[in-house]
Amino acid sequence: MKLAIISDIHGNIHALEAVLASISEADCESVICLVDIVGYGARPNECIDRLISASIPCLLGNHDSAAVCPADRNDMSRNAFLAIEWTSQVLSEASKRFLLGLDLIRSSEEAFFVHSSPDQPKSWRYIFGQLDATHAFKAFDQSVCFFGHTHLPIVLSEEKSGRRLINVGSVGQPRDRDPRACYGVFETTTGAFHWERVAYDINLAAAEIIAAGLPPFLAERLEFGK
Repeated sequence: MKLAIISDIHGNIHALEAVLASISEADCESVICLVDIVGYGARPNECIDRLISASIPCLLGNHDSAAVCPADRNDMSRNAFLAIEWTSQVLSEASKRFLLGLDLIRSSEEAFFVHSSPDQPKSWRYIFGQLDATHAFKAFDQSVCFFGHTHLPIVLSEEKSGRRLINVGSVGQPRDRDPRACYGVFETTTGAFHWERVAYDINLAAAEIIAAGLPPFLAERLEFGK
């Protein structure tokens, strides 16, 4: 089965729509979202509604949690905090209920799925490199764990077993200096994985951020993918 894995949409409906169109063209049989769905971008409700309408299972991310739980905003950067405060004010009651109902992890025979690190999913620990991955490998039994959170596509392998931790990149706010939306495709039968990059209307997404009164930096970074 060909599985598409998306993550870190961050209220960017234009990137999400482009990615879903790409997934359809790629004939993926299934899709899972590792979130964050909201934060940073100007269209959080639309992104939630689109995922619901497409029946895409979603996990819980730190921005999603912060949008509905003020206590989870304490460690955020200033721009992230301002964006999540705005997001919490514009979210519909239906969107809030949806976010409150999301789980932290999902597991199948082929793979483990989480937003941050499998060993500390609620602490929102970041995995940037091999050292960060040491404890993460102990937290799942499958041959591969897919995650997001850093917005940086990367594959980390466990030396002895060959098991992998794979960051699928970000749909709505890439940070690897490629501004195109990013998602992953996993062949569950063979274990093969690759990333897909998708162009979208960055100027429109940025203009909506500015029009919403969100920090201009959140619009500017979309152009450069950082």
